[in-house]
Amino acid sequence: MLFNFHELWKPVMVMIIVNLALSIVNVFLKKILNGGMDHLTILTYRQAIASIFLAPIACIFERESKIDGHTICLLFFSALVGVTLTQYLYLVGLEYTSATFSCAFLNTVPVFTFIMALPFGMEKVSMKSKSGKAKVLGTFVCIGGALLLILYKGMPLINPQSHPVANKVTIPASASSLKKWIIGSIFLIACCLFWSSWFLIQERVGKKYPYQYSSTAILSFFAAIQSAILNLIIHRNNAKWILKGKLQIMTIIYSGLVGSGLCYVAMAWCVKQKGPVFTAAFTPLLQMFVAVLDLCILQEEIYLGSVVGSVLVISGMYMLLWGKSKEREQCGLKDIQESQKDEECH
Repeated sequence: MLFNFHELWKPVMVMIIVNLALSIVNVFLKKILNGGMDHLTILTYRQAIASIFLAPIACIFERESKIDGHTICLLFFSALVGVTLTQYLYLVGLEYTSATFSCAFLNTVPVFTFIMALPFGMEKVSMKSKSGKAKVLGTFVCIGGALLLILYKGMPLINPQSHPVANKVTIPASASSLKKWIIGSIFLIACCLFWSSWFLIQERVGKKYPYQYSSTAILSFFAAIQSAILNLIIHRNNAKWILKGKLQIMTIIYSGLVGSGLCYVAMAWCVKQKGPVFTAAFTPLLQMFVAVLDLCILQEEIYLGSVVGSVLVISGMYMLLWGKSKEREQCGLKDIQESQKDEECH
């Protein structure tokens, strides 16, 4: 009985720890971005550390893996779409907005993935079933929440700063803040779209090269090279590569080792144990942890629009995930019934 209880709660505890670790990554990345550190420099160092960390693990557990030229090309493209462009756009969006707001957008990824998978036949919708209706309703609710996040900021709730009477000085500052908020939202939408498309690419990579540690190590290696080349093309300034102070050094090491290394291994283990629906269901925890850390460490304001939009996004995501889980249950029952009929026939 105790063993069963332990096996049941171990994946739950792992996902809680993973989301807490990732929330720390997001908050401290926001802090060093506010300090003026370059996005591509962060990305290059982070992916290089992740690659160095995962390479020995891949050598130990996946010695039998063999790779060909076509798989290398797929992994290179996968790294460009799913890591280099996705994380760069996320970091820019994070700089323009807040850590809590940025994490709210990440909850839209399962919905965007579902929408993009429909034309390719990877997902199907039957409006006659409850699961199909839940998937469609969840998609619309999530998109509505995302639009609310972008278009409505609202009043500050938990940490309202002192706002003086509007005058010639405060009006331009408010307009500038709103402009940054909208620009950041556009970057975050692009980030989520790229990340969603990466899941579709990764499905093909997974079928051709089913070695998660090796593929992630190679992915991180390619992403580090791509980020370094982009950094050299855009900036051509060696001073950008210098890490200033303990905070920047510790944040880069932690985000590479934990954020792109250990957390990925833990999530991959949870997907194997309980499936992708179970793992994705813990995504809102990241936003909750970030909101608390954002308030305590960065002392950022939390706005009404962010709260209402986040509730809608999370609700829509859970509707979609519920629909998918019910669909899988129905498919499983059909398979069992068909196998029983075959046995009866024989």
